[in-house]
Amino acid sequence: MEEKTQVLKDLRERVARGGGQARIDKHHEQKKLTARERIDKLLDPGSFQEIFSLASLDFSLAKEDSLGDGVVTGHGKIDGRLVCVYAQDATIMGGSVGVIHRFKVCHTIDTAAEMGAPLIALNDSAGERIQKEMQLTHGSNFFSYTMASGKVPLISAILGNCAGNAVYGAALTDFIFMVDGISHMTITGPRVIKETTGEDISLEDLGGARVHTEISGCADFRCSSEEECLQRIRKLIGFLPSNYREFPPRTPPKDDPNRLVEGLEKLIPDDRKKFYDVHKVIQKIFDEGDFFEVKRGFGQSIVTGFARLDGYPVGLVANQPRFLSGSLTVDSSDKEARFIRFCDCFNLPIVFLIDVPGYFPGKDQEYKGIIRHGAKVLYAISESTVPKVSIIIRKAYGGGVTAMGGHPALGTDRILSWPSGEFAVMSPEAAVNLVFREEIKKSENPEEFKKAKIKEYEERFYTPYYSAASLRIHEVIAPAETRRFLVQTLELLRGKISPRRVFHGNIPL
Repeated sequence: MEEKTQVLKDLRERVARGGGQARIDKHHEQKKLTARERIDKLLDPGSFQEIFSLASLDFSLAKEDSLGDGVVTGHGKIDGRLVCVYAQDATIMGGSVGVIHRFKVCHTIDTAAEMGAPLIALNDSAGERIQKEMQLTHGSNFFSYTMASGKVPLISAILGNCAGNAVYGAALTDFIFMVDGISHMTITGPRVIKETTGEDISLEDLGGARVHTEISGCADFRCSSEEECLQRIRKLIGFLPSNYREFPPRTPPKDDPNRLVEGLEKLIPDDRKKFYDVHKVIQKIFDEGDFFEVKRGFGQSIVTGFARLDGYPVGLVANQPRFLSGSLTVDSSDKEARFIRFCDCFNLPIVFLIDVPGYFPGKDQEYKGIIRHGAKVLYAISESTVPKVSIIIRKAYGGGVTAMGGHPALGTDRILSWPSGEFAVMSPEAAVNLVFREEIKKSENPEEFKKAKIKEYEERFYTPYYSAASLRIHEVIAPAETRRFLVQTLELLRGKISPRRVFHGNIPL
């Protein structure tokens, strides 16, 4: 027995060396962590349990550096909570995907869905491996991800040069993290593009972290280092339930739920044409000012992310007046719709902070299909059954307010407004120019006549009190009361039971 135990010990040492010290050193020279180092930094110390570590197409002939087939799989804990994880090992055959590799990945995803544990994928793969055994099929990570979608949170990190099939699996997950300088996602690389189109472009400019977090919107988080990336994954997990059957975990609150939020009104300019940073509003309202933003660099006229109220996680959707006055675009619509669907999958209440002038006008948006993309938001809000509370801060114009959860007909549970709320189909200036066009032309002093009509329109229809009187909104509140109202409202809505509640996945939008 002692001799056989020593054989096992030697094999485990071989497995731990991955592709060998020389390849590990090369990995470190590129300022990259190895697969096992990544897992160690991601999970609670000593919690990782590996499986299939000795997997190989032919164990008796396995090369010194091929055990595990280029991927480390198993489960562990983050802050004491179970997660399933796989990390592709680029020191073994470049982390390429063969039949054993694929089986291990699919088994990890399927196990996560079956056991109700979040799945974290640390991707570092050149893609498909060319091998004679390709006719053997052991599942599809695309199918496994699709079947797991909406059942457990699916989180990916791109930590190497990933191309082709290697990136489609990540694209099927809920959130993608990337790291400056080492993360790349492409369907075809610069060499193929050069040969096909004649275009010269670097790998970084084609598929780097900045490109995918600011331009394509394929990734959600941009990090400066792997250590930061892994710590942010840990933080994200803290906002989420383990699966669709559970509620998000409450953190013991240090912030008074009844705290008045002083100074909010000073952040909002009286002139509706002036902008402000909605991040400052968010920071004052939510627990300890802590906000975990999603897709910060993409579709920036909308802000999405996670925060807490009295220790309970919530999803937040807010207009950002600093960008396009907070208007809705093709990109911000996709961003908002998928975030709402994620929250609905995993029982996260949604808070909307509304200051929207409408959809951004122009030929470019129309040609890109703003009608189709905007409809995704309307569908997502209408389909969702989690508690939804809207706060109208300033502008609530036209169809934009409906797409921001500001209309009760789409199932929003509570709609509140600050005294600064402005309700209209369009701005008062535009409304007066449209309704009183002929009278303005005929008046002796068109400018004075127009000013008088604008003032009359504002005083009669533009205030939240007109909307409150007509049951369009539930209540008008002082800005300082916002936090207390949200905490008390969500306390009530946690008991919400909707007959429309159905399971659904989180399709990429």
